[in-house]
Amino acid sequence: MSDDIEDMGPVDFLVVEFPGNRMTGEAFPLLIDLVDRGIVRILDMRFVRKDLDGSVVAVEIAQMDDGSGLGLSVFEGASSGLLGQDDLDDAGNALEPGNAAAILVYENLWAAPFARALRRSGAQMVAGGRIPVQALLASLDAEEAGEG
Repeated sequence: MSDDIEDMGPVDFLVVEFPGNRMTGEAFPLLIDLVDRGIVRILDMRFVRKDLDGSVVAVEIAQMDDGSGLGLSVFEGASSGLLGQDDLDDAGNALEPGNAAAILVYENLWAAPFARALRRSGAQMVAGGRIPVQALLASLDAEEAGEG
């Protein structure tokens, strides 16, 4: 297993909230395309729902794909064991009552060769992060306003 870990790309996670528990399924074919093209590998996909009383419950993929044609069955069994109950609770606590969320843990396969080369050279990642699109747009708007 340690050899596999040495070959892996960076691993990220997302929690995507669906207001009113409504999923259109529009994004799932795009996710499947990323997997098919070897850009990402899905390690875990789980769903949670936050009821109106604030309680958080795990929801099985089969329950989310209840004949609605979302195509989620392709992700059935996508579970590496990385996500525990605490993770599901944390994701659920971030939700507004009455909403559901997908929790996705994925390996960035596109970055694996770069990550392997860094590890072989003795480098290690000491920090990382993500800039939300809204923050990027606000920064660009502020810069543009300052130029005028």
